[in-house]
Amino acid sequence: MFAVRCIVGSSRKCLVKIKLQNRMSSSSRPLAAVCQVTATPDKEANFSACEQLVEEAKERGAGMVFLPEGFDYIGSSREETLSLSETLDGDIICRYTRLARKSQVWLSLGGFHERGHDWENDRRIYNSHIIINDKGDIISVYRKSHLFDVELPEKGVSLKESAFTIPGPSLVAPVQTPIGKLGLGICYDLRFPELSLALRQHGAEILTYPSAFTVATGAAHWEVLLRARAIETQCFVLAAAQVGPHHEKRSSYGHALAVDPWGELLADCGGEKPGVVLVDIDPEKVSRTRTNMPVQQHRRDAAFYHSLAQT
Repeated sequence: MFAVRCIVGSSRKCLVKIKLQNRMSSSSRPLAAVCQVTATPDKEANFSACEQLVEEAKERGAGMVFLPEGFDYIGSSREETLSLSETLDGDIICRYTRLARKSQVWLSLGGFHERGHDWENDRRIYNSHIIINDKGDIISVYRKSHLFDVELPEKGVSLKESAFTIPGPSLVAPVQTPIGKLGLGICYDLRFPELSLALRQHGAEILTYPSAFTVATGAAHWEVLLRARAIETQCFVLAAAQVGPHHEKRSSYGHALAVDPWGELLADCGGEKPGVVLVDIDPEKVSRTRTNMPVQQHRRDAAFYHSLAQT
């Protein structure tokens, strides 16, 4: 049986297919809401748009809401990006903790411009993924470890994240949430399977890659990379996304996606408008996939995979 659960900020429908094998059991589990937004340098407008998506998702049964990288803003220059940044105890995150508490949902804030530990001297920031519970508590903070320094002149892509961003010092352990055990990444981290496998080995059942993929790289690699990470880890993969033009210098690909542990695409929010898709995360699908194809048990020890370096 197939059902559609979709909220979109326009009359255009999302491309969504959610397989519900058991209506009774599905209705008893919290749904994951995967959001797609178009952030600009206007922080107030961005918060209002995200707040509306969170409230709509809650009304439709979401237990956890996923917002993309740059949910707070996307600046038009290095100077603007830095000047708009805040600390974890600043106004923006305080507003989201209140929103989580008021709405009684968990939030994945997928890429916050967090002022670095030595901000006064070096004016550099972290790209931070923050998990907030339904009581408004910050449960986990992961700082993006792979920075997007890419020059693709033939594709019109030129970004150097390291010019103002500090790479995170480490991965963080998967977080127990109402929808399952969640492993945290951000955008460019998607291209590094070592990260996803490490999270899987530490118990992740769901991986999340909130992103702001460029149009060129998104069209070429977005879906195939997300499906690959799902297949190799046998996890659900949830990827909130930025979509459309943020300002005259930058646009994002969109297509916020949800993928199941077999690599099947469950939901696609399209490439044009903000919106949100609601997905049923069935833990039995994770365990069934891993039992039927026990990849983790078949994996050799770390020394085996490093043996080529010794020859």
